[in-house]
Amino acid sequence: MPTREAPIARFTAQEALVCAMVLMSVADGPMSDAELAMMNRCVRDMPVFADFHAGEIETVTDAVAKLLNRTDGLDQAMTLLRDALPMRLRETAYLLACEVCAADGDATQEELQFLQDLRIGLDMDRLIAGAIERAAKARFQIL
Repeated sequence: MPTREAPIARFTAQEALVCAMVLMSVADGPMSDAELAMMNRCVRDMPVFADFHAGEIETVTDAVAKLLNRTDGLDQAMTLLRDALPMRLRETAYLLACEVCAADGDATQEELQFLQDLRIGLDMDRLIAGAIERAAKARFQIL
């Protein structure tokens, strides 16, 4: 008789935003130092995280890791994100994922595929997502 996997607890909106960053950071392999530093910077500096402690990133990261070990983990993560985030914060989640993607240089194919999956999972307009991507790219240009 197969064992049922325990349901995943719901995320708060802030935890869901961190989840989007964590998912982006592991899309192409282990989380890099640059990606972790970007997540910490975002949590420290963005108004949406005003009452969120940076130490909670580790708690969310652990929850996401457990989620991704499940057969349908990524699908469940998208459902949790959609359920936790009103539409206006879905754009913020996408922006945060783009920031993490840009943190360590050029985007890999895996990261670009994840951004597409995230856009679809969050039911975001393609033009809005493209504008967010372009803004993130412009922020990280070098001479």
